[in-house]
Amino acid sequence: MGHSPEVAVVVLNRQRRQRVDAARLRRVVRNAGRTLRASGEVSVVLAGDGLLRRLNRQYRGNDRPTDVLSFPGAGGEEGLGDVVISVPTAARNARRQGHSVQRELDILALHGFLHVLGHDHETDDGTMDRLEERLRRDLGAPA
Repeated sequence: MGHSPEVAVVVLNRQRRQRVDAARLRRVVRNAGRTLRASGEVSVVLAGDGLLRRLNRQYRGNDRPTDVLSFPGAGGEEGLGDVVISVPTAARNARRQGHSVQRELDILALHGFLHVLGHDHETDDGTMDRLEERLRRDLGAPA
């Protein structure tokens, strides 16, 4: 019997203001990994605006907080990479979009995971956006 690829998801909650369903986030990323036949470990770090602002300034040259940043890893034993989410920014996004903070976190974790796997919506002519929409539908997250 063939071994299906598996993504191990580690959720590190570095903020305490917002309750988060870590098991649900793990499930969203694992299911996307299964659909995409990915395997390896990915970390999802839930943090505040301060950390995201520092990382955004350091790695992207933008001196402001952002909702999600992805840091692809080397793969294999080194892991697939890290997804860092600002929970306060996610909460603001969720209010603007009219859905729950948890749903927004699911969306951002999925988006970040696709970046970790090498997808880039800024250069791929819509391929990542279409894939993300399909995965959101498959996973029950909003498109």
